[in-house]
This record gives sequence, C-alpha cells and structure tokens, in this order.
Amino acid sequence: MGAILGLLFHSLGGFASGSFYIPYRKIQVWSWESAWIVGGVFSWILVPFLAAYLTIPDFMSIIQQTESDILFWTYAFGVLWGIGGLTFGLAMRYLGMSLGMSIALSLCSIFGALVPPIYREITGVAGDTISAIAGSTGGRWVLFGILVCLLGIYLCGKAGMMKENELSDEQKKLSIKEFSLTKGLIVATISGLLSACFNFGLEAGKLMADHAILNGCDPLFQNNVIFIVVLWGGFTTNFIWCMYLNFSNKTFGDYLNQKSPLKMNYLFAAVAGTTWFLQFFFYGMGESKLGNGASSWILHMATIILTSNVWGIYFKEWQGVSKNTMRTIISGIVVILLSVIIVGIGNSLN
Repeated sequence: MGAILGLLFHSLGGFASGSFYIPYRKIQVWSWESAWIVGGVFSWILVPFLAAYLTIPDFMSIIQQTESDILFWTYAFGVLWGIGGLTFGLAMRYLGMSLGMSIALSLCSIFGALVPPIYREITGVAGDTISAIAGSTGGRWVLFGILVCLLGIYLCGKAGMMKENELSDEQKKLSIKEFSLTKGLIVATISGLLSACFNFGLEAGKLMADHAILNGCDPLFQNNVIFIVVLWGGFTTNFIWCMYLNFSNKTFGDYLNQKSPLKMNYLFAAVAGTTWFLQFFFYGMGESKLGNGASSWILHMATIILTSNVWGIYFKEWQGVSKNTMRTIISGIVVILLSVIIVGIGNSLN
C-alpha cells in the first residue's frame, strides 16, 4: 500500500510541476522577470511557510535549533538549485514546455543519480559508491538506464534542430514567442545539472525532518521543514537575478503598471507559484513512502516529462512540423520514459 501511495503522490507532484508554467503564459504586458519573481514569492516564501505551519508543530523552533553547518549546506544547495530553477524558467521561455522540460529534467535525473555515488567514492562517505553500483546487477541496470536516457536527450535535441530548420521564425513564435534553440539548449543543460541540488538539500537537512517527527509531525509531511531552508536559498538566487533584470531592462514599473491587467497578472502568478510548490509538497509525501533514493527522484522526473509533453502537444508547440520531426520528438519522449523504467528496475534489484 505504501508503494502505491508513493506512486500516487509522485504522480500528483509531477503533474503539478509539469503544469505550473501554464498560468505564466496568461500574464500580459509584464516582463518575464517581473512575472517570475512574483510567482516566486508564493512558491518559495509564502506557500512553503503556510504548508509548514499547517503540518509541523513549532517548525521555526526546529530550524532555529538546527546546527549551523546543517543549515548552511541545506541553504547552499538551495542557492545552487535556485540557479537551476532560474534557468529552468528560461528553458521554458526559449524552448517551450515539451522540449525544454524533456532536456532539462532528463539531465537532472542523470545528475541526481550519478553525483551522490561519485561523491561517496571520492570522499569515502558511507553509502553506495559508483564502483559498488557498477559491480552489482541492479547498479548495472541503473547505469544502462542512464545511457538510454542520454539517447532520449539526443533524440529530443535532434527534434528541436529539425523544428528549427523546418519552420519560419513566425511559425515558431506562434506557440513559443521567444523560441531560440541555441539559448534554450544552453540554459536547459545548466538547469538540468543544478536542479538536482534540491535533492542534495533534502539529504543535507534530513535531521530537521527527524526532529519534526519527534515533535509530533505526521511522517507524511516531515520534509516541509526542510523545504523552508532549501527554498530560502532558491529565492535568494532568483530574487537577485530578477532585480538585476528589472534594473537593466527598466521594468520595475511592471508591478504597478496600470496599462496591464494587474489583478489578473498577480492572480496568475500566485496560481503558478502555488502550483509549482505543490510538486515538492507531494514529492515529500511520496518520498516518505518510497524513500529518498534514485527511484523517488527519477519517478518524479518521469511524471513531469510526461505531463509537460502532453501540455506541449495541447498548446500546439509542434504544430507545422513534418511527420518525421513529430516521430523524432515522440521517440525521444518514449526513450526517456523507458530509461526511467530501466532505472526503476535496477533500483528494485539492489
């Protein structure tokens, strides 16, 4: 039953993450940086505090009593993840939901699966090392799944280049206003590498979750206290960058611009930010049922990729491309999902 609930929670989290960018598309007049940071206030500050307040008794006391080095590393991973989250938003901006999420999240899955065992190999920290993984049957399945995932990324990237060559600038911008394959691939790669730091932040702050349970918290919600600190780090990165863009682009006036539908813009940003946070709210619930290993992380990534591509097709991001290009992007998506299944099989054999 626990495994079924874990799958359900991860699927809900993946659906939220794969859908959160839709309300941003409804915001009018505002620059990207203004919309992004307003949504971020909800996703990284207000909603996480509300979730922790409702689910964890005296959560601020737990944070205040946590050792400074634990807080530092949890926050630091949040800062690095924040860069990944920032470039993730840019990947959606330049590539659209389908291609952008497929590439960024596939890389995130690979990085999240490989870096911890490599780190343990180098430092001697307890846990599975890369050599131990390569020496076990389940580990070899995991590594094979990662290679398959790389093939999926290649196919998605190839589909993007085919789209670039087939469509005129006007056609590309009918569904993605600022489509740019080169910029999009760069930021999607950076995003994929750094977004996995969120999972490292959860590991670094695990002691806070343990204290939450001791305080009487339902284990289902134990990670909500860690989210507070990790997301502080993410907010720091995004706030600095968006304020810089507001200054350089002279867009500080967006927040009070009477020529824009202010109420609706703030509403759409709030919905986007809240939906964004729900991915990790449900991820934390799923992790409490399945454990915080590669299986949880990669399952979460898979449902996001699947959801985002369904939305990408719905919003006609691939409208006008040839049948060969459409077959290529669909093949890439299928291969990526296949790689997740392979990795899941590998983890079940360990």
